[in-house]
Amino acid sequence: MDDKIIDGRCFWANPKNPLYIAYHDEEWGVPCHDERLLFEMLILEGFQAGLSWECVLNKREAFREAFDQFDVQKVLKYDESKFAELAANTKIIRNRLKIWASVSNARAFVKIQEEYGSFDKYIWSFTDGKVIYEPCDIRTTSPLSDTVSKDLKKRGMKFVGSTVIYSYLQAIGVINGHLEGCWKFRNNDVKQR
Repeated sequence: MDDKIIDGRCFWANPKNPLYIAYHDEEWGVPCHDERLLFEMLILEGFQAGLSWECVLNKREAFREAFDQFDVQKVLKYDESKFAELAANTKIIRNRLKIWASVSNARAFVKIQEEYGSFDKYIWSFTDGKVIYEPCDIRTTSPLSDTVSKDLKKRGMKFVGSTVIYSYLQAIGVINGHLEGCWKFRNNDVKQR
């Protein structure tokens, strides 16, 4: 048995954490076209920077509650009082720079929506709407994530370095990074979110 596969899944999906198993099985690598979810994942991936995805995933429901279900129109209007509320919320990651980045990223997200008609059209334009199959267990960036990261930074986004964006592209299914041997490898062609 391949040591990169545990119980038929990619090794990183902690088999002792039901949230992680559900995330691996139902979300990660599945093409996403839902604007709210695209925004949510972008913000959560930014919060992951320097931490583990499992840490963020375990706090996901608290993040949803704290960030108004990731309604981008609400997040872009956050003010000092909302910032103070978020910075004091012990249920989420309280990194002040990441909290402020969420607000500025919401503004940039909306500008991209206005320019392209949707963020979905923008993010999938980098691959002409096609899923890139790239099973990986050690790669943390790619030429694609470099390009997307550079463009997002040019548009004013923060915490969107190439490693964060590589993880984001995998999370939203632009890159299918499931390992060969995982039951999800090349098993997402029909399903979409």
